[in-house]
Amino acid sequence: DLDECTAAPCKDHQYCLNTDGSFSCKACDASCIGCTGEGSDKCKTCASGYMKEDEKCTDIDECNLPEKVCVKENQDCVNTSGSYKCVCSEGFEDKDGTCVQT
Repeated sequence: DLDECTAAPCKDHQYCLNTDGSFSCKACDASCIGCTGEGSDKCKTCASGYMKEDEKCTDIDECNLPEKVCVKENQDCVNTSGSYKCVCSEGFEDKDGTCVQT
């Protein structure tokens, strides 16, 4: 078997998997920018919204940062994978970018 992966045939966001007589390109984990294999522990660099923790790229919980990320009145922070979103608190709805009581 010839290891086609030595020629680095895959794109930046993929890793190469050598197979018998061939190869395939597999997508890197969402937490990675470039990778050497499968999973968040094989990242070359962590993607935005992730940080290196115990050799893995783990999600940063922006909602638990000391500095508030959702600063509008009656707004709550919801952590998402690699990011966060600001939503109106319960009993409030978004009206032209302001959370007003329903």
